[in-house]
Amino acid sequence: MRALFPNVLPNPNSLSRSKFPIRCFGCQIRQNSSSKIWSFSVENNVRSMSASPANAAASTLPSRRSSSSSSLYARPSLLEMKKEKAENRTRAYEFLRKLGIVPDELDGLELPATVEVMKERVDFLHSLGLTIDDINNYPLVLGCSVKKNMIPVLDYLGKLGVRKSTFTDFLRRYPQVLHSSVVIDLMPVVKYLQGMDIKQSDIPSVLERYPELLGFKLEGTMSTSVAYLIGIGLARRKLGEILTRYPEILGLRVGRVIKPFVEYLESLGLPRLAVARLLEKKPHMLGYSLEDQVKPNVAALLQFGVREDSVSSVIAQYPDLLGIELKEKLLYQQSFFESNLLANSEEFGRIIEKMPQAIVLGSKVVLRHIDFLQQCGLSLKQVRKMVIACPQLLALDIDVMRMSFQYFQMEMERDVEDLVEFPAFFTYSVESTVKPRHKMIAKKGLKCSLAWMLACSDYRFEERMKYDSIGVEEMETQPSFGMESLLEPREEEEEEEEDEYEDDDSDEDDEFM
Repeated sequence: MRALFPNVLPNPNSLSRSKFPIRCFGCQIRQNSSSKIWSFSVENNVRSMSASPANAAASTLPSRRSSSSSSLYARPSLLEMKKEKAENRTRAYEFLRKLGIVPDELDGLELPATVEVMKERVDFLHSLGLTIDDINNYPLVLGCSVKKNMIPVLDYLGKLGVRKSTFTDFLRRYPQVLHSSVVIDLMPVVKYLQGMDIKQSDIPSVLERYPELLGFKLEGTMSTSVAYLIGIGLARRKLGEILTRYPEILGLRVGRVIKPFVEYLESLGLPRLAVARLLEKKPHMLGYSLEDQVKPNVAALLQFGVREDSVSSVIAQYPDLLGIELKEKLLYQQSFFESNLLANSEEFGRIIEKMPQAIVLGSKVVLRHIDFLQQCGLSLKQVRKMVIACPQLLALDIDVMRMSFQYFQMEMERDVEDLVEFPAFFTYSVESTVKPRHKMIAKKGLKCSLAWMLACSDYRFEERMKYDSIGVEEMETQPSFGMESLLEPREEEEEEEEDEYEDDDSDEDDEFM
């Protein structure tokens, strides 16, 4: 090296006097102004030649300390961050406890960094009408940001038409809605409801009645419950109306609630299609508890004299009885009828079979009708016979009954015993049925019972007017409820069948063309 570069490596003793300062710990490159030759100096070698290793090491430490302490990018350690977070949570918990809120369920939940933000959330919930007890019922609501969660959700509900006056009850029933995303969670549910033929104007009332809908999965309970009900015969065209009146159907599980309910009614003698028709009229029936309400009430009917083969008819006439405190009402009503000499225990069962609504008739209403019938010249014994044969008498408008009796007495000039034999006379309209038929019979000169004259359709009556005499086989009994009325095809079903038939005919015509 010395032979090749005799002037390149300088004398170590002359480094301190050099006019070129050392600028780095690596190799230094500089230009010799006199010889125009590049020269190299290695600082480590220089330090080893000019000072001891210990002194060299000591000379470098102060510069490292000064550089670290003066850094502008200093960050807290992970331990310090955890400590600060724990302190913030402790302060937030102390604030909530002072308000009476139990924060135990908030462990693991991301809370705001300051007490001020937590106070903002509590104050906002208070402004919505929620109390401390409401917050304690669902403390996780404190994890919702006012600006990011609460306000967007409430604004969307308001735009749908949900009344602000209902927000308090809405959030008490389903506070989880404040965690929802408007686009991901809420909008798809509203779109699904519209697809179920629920009118846009009815969606606010549906959500107010059953806010839990907003938390259901579209491909889960909602779709399966609808599919099952349509499968048993529920009219698809009436689905929107049914869900508007009782949206809770969308939250009922088929296997646990709907199917067992339908199958139990079938076991009592109600055809499946009849059950579907009842649910169209009374969809809230599905909300009755099968074990706690329905089965005990059926047992009560049997206990109070309703025959087993008549239970299905009783339910079909008055399905609401499955959801009331039936046994107590039956006990009171039976005692009332017996004390007023209207029926014994067995006859009371016949009354319930013919008109189950008698279970809920008020005692004053019943007595008022009894008094009217006695004013018409009927004895209590005759009234009793009439009530047992046609308990509907106890629920008719007395003014209408009075008009019917006046026509019966003044125009028809019949004996009151005819009313005892056919008390259902009071259930027919004087103007539309009794008067025109009576005139036709009087013109023809026939003598007949009230039952023969009234207990038939208009078509059947016109056929009878063609006879010269009345046969025994033509005499009819008291009108009664028939299950067939629930099984008759609907008008829209007949229209669909006609449309299908017309389509089939047109297809056949196309084939022959």
